[in-house]
Amino acid sequence: MQKPKQFDRNLIVIGAGAAGLVSAYIAAAVKAKVTLIEAGEMGGDCLNTGCVPSKALIKCARMAQHAREAGQFGVKLPEPEIDFPSVMAHVRQSIETIEPHDSVERYNGLGVEVLKGYGKLLDPWTVQVTLNDGSEQTLTGRAIVLATGAAPIVPPLPGLDQVGYVTSETLWDRFAKLDRAPERLLVLGGGAIGCELAQAFARLGSSVTLVEKAPRVLPAEDKAVSDAVTEALKRDGVTVQTGTEAQRFDRSTQGGGQAIVRAPEGEQSLPFDQLLLALGRRPRVQGFGLEELGLVEDGRLKTDGYLRTEHSHILAAGDLVGPYQFTHMASHQAWYAAVNGLFGDLKKFRVDYSIVPRAVFVDPEVASVGLTERQAQEQGIAYELTCYELDELDRAIVEGNRRGFVRVLTAKGKDTILGAAIVGENAAELIAEFVMAMKHGLGLNKLLGTIHIYPTMMEANRFAAGDWKRAHAPATALKLLERFHRWRRG
Repeated sequence: MQKPKQFDRNLIVIGAGAAGLVSAYIAAAVKAKVTLIEAGEMGGDCLNTGCVPSKALIKCARMAQHAREAGQFGVKLPEPEIDFPSVMAHVRQSIETIEPHDSVERYNGLGVEVLKGYGKLLDPWTVQVTLNDGSEQTLTGRAIVLATGAAPIVPPLPGLDQVGYVTSETLWDRFAKLDRAPERLLVLGGGAIGCELAQAFARLGSSVTLVEKAPRVLPAEDKAVSDAVTEALKRDGVTVQTGTEAQRFDRSTQGGGQAIVRAPEGEQSLPFDQLLLALGRRPRVQGFGLEELGLVEDGRLKTDGYLRTEHSHILAAGDLVGPYQFTHMASHQAWYAAVNGLFGDLKKFRVDYSIVPRAVFVDPEVASVGLTERQAQEQGIAYELTCYELDELDRAIVEGNRRGFVRVLTAKGKDTILGAAIVGENAAELIAEFVMAMKHGLGLNKLLGTIHIYPTMMEANRFAAGDWKRAHAPATALKLLERFHRWRRG
């Protein structure tokens, strides 16, 4: 493998999801010659099968739930009628409205050459592009960014192929053909995707059973968060079975099928009309020439802290490399991949994973940042926990959004924020204040001293800081002040 003496491009990017789009954008912004290769839809999973369609669906489901709960505000409405084809039309329209943001035309206008086709590395510097029209093109790149994303995990369980199933990628096309939401929906997986879609379809009229192998849903979060989400799912009619693992599947003569699962109570049969697999996502590494170059180990791309592979000019970003499969993390990594690819031989930057916010868009929402209580315990970090319940918050009371809390972990005896978790209305927005505070080293005292508009949900953050402050009130100084004021009274 001989390194070329000159290159066709400064940067070649394979994959036009969040990581690839941002990498190409940055390269073009600094006047590098960049080519972006994508065989499928521009925008990747987030736009076409992930964040955008799922949040559009969740909005429809939430509107149905608002209609059911309107009576508590004196507005009496009948049980909402779900026009499922219109729900799926809203999902499609949402994608189509956002599509221009990620389009070929927009990126061409930004100075990015976009090639619609499959890119494969022939050697560390050469990419063969099989264009969608059948022609081929070969390019050399001074640097290459891999942003091929991840695909839903499909377990090798007996009978799975016979019963039919959908994943977070395929359900949109399959369900768009339905006249109504699935009558019986079985969801395998209690992570973010499983919980979000289980609740949404339950609110849209499906009888939903969610199966999770771990002892609780959202196992990466603290138990208090998991318990709150489990309660919300059950309140909306979802049957939640934790500690339960699918063993095999049998096809039903009436259509659909049944899952044979091992539960704490023993073996059970769970019938379904539609089966949704939400068991996580596996990096897409096959078919790009990576294995032939020795860049893949145990199904994963090997990268260092700078997102470089063993060939330092080949980098990766997004779901392909992890460790967090979030769209905002893909965009975050893309900056490092592009900059290290273009300028790494002069100065390189290690990816900062110290403050990574995350959210689950169930109702009430879940958002967190930094350490969980369990992680602090596992790492032997001395901490204090402050919890403010939203049922005490004025805005939450008047809007009927009293379910949830703000939990903050601080260093022992200090106001330094180690982590925060919020369960409640608009939690994904509320967490931003803690993200900002942690990023810039601001403690709870600074947060408490910041004016928050009344009445807002954001006040919950300040009240949590206030609870911490009261717990750390200087007893000796307060006693002296009490004596001082007594003396002043004469």
